[in-house]
Amino acid sequence: MKLVRYGGKGQEKPGLIDQSGQLRDLSSHVKDLTGEAYSPASLRKLAALDPASLPSVPGTPRLGPPVTGISKFVAIGLNYVDHAKETGAQIPTEPIFFLKANTALSGPTDPIEKPRGSTKLDWEVEIAAIIGTRAKYVSELDALNHVAGYCICNDVSERNFQIERLGQWTKGKSHDTFGPLGPWLVTRDEIADVQSLSMWLDVNGQRRQTGSTSTMIFSMAQCIAYVSQFMTLLPGDVITTGTPPGVGTGMKPPQFLNVGDVVSLGIEGLGEQRQEIVAA
Repeated sequence: MKLVRYGGKGQEKPGLIDQSGQLRDLSSHVKDLTGEAYSPASLRKLAALDPASLPSVPGTPRLGPPVTGISKFVAIGLNYVDHAKETGAQIPTEPIFFLKANTALSGPTDPIEKPRGSTKLDWEVEIAAIIGTRAKYVSELDALNHVAGYCICNDVSERNFQIERLGQWTKGKSHDTFGPLGPWLVTRDEIADVQSLSMWLDVNGQRRQTGSTSTMIFSMAQCIAYVSQFMTLLPGDVITTGTPPGVGTGMKPPQFLNVGDVVSLGIEGLGEQRQEIVAA
């Protein structure tokens, strides 16, 4: 299934995309796509529905992030060898992770705000997992069984805030709109191999990133298992897993986003996003 939340900010309704690409309303079956809605029992009920029996939604309404009410937004850093090299970082020997603010979540086509004082606004196409069942001290072999589904994340980053302003990465990763998610969550059963998906990102129509989840240093399963050793992952939690090479800070000379720029990105089987940069 492809599950979505559609409508104005703060007023999103749950929906799904049927096989023809039509948006269907799920409001009579689930109140919203919270973590509870992504439990195995809830997903089985939704999967048993006949999409043709659901009301169709006319037009092309805004899509919000495909999950709400999360407890954590976890991000893995430097998880592709070539990306680590382009930033001058050492290749990590175990996953590096940090937290993004939950308030950074935004829809896949919502504008990205350039923060006040920002000088190095950057892009990162990533694949994210949405947790479906509580995960604590899970094994690598069992880790993907705790996943409800996958979606695209643009791990927007302000490099000056992240690297040059001291402290932890979180403050360069957490401004409002720094976590576009979606357009939809694709349930785990529809992704045959999460480690073989192509990914790309363009800025103003020019290709900046081309990669594949096959080149991750630490697989999706390894990332989830690792994080679960340090904190309990709850249904709805988001884990985004690093970016391939081609970020602005790695270019020679570095290039960063300005107001009016447009970022487009996609991952095989998970759809596409598009954001325009606006002033905060």
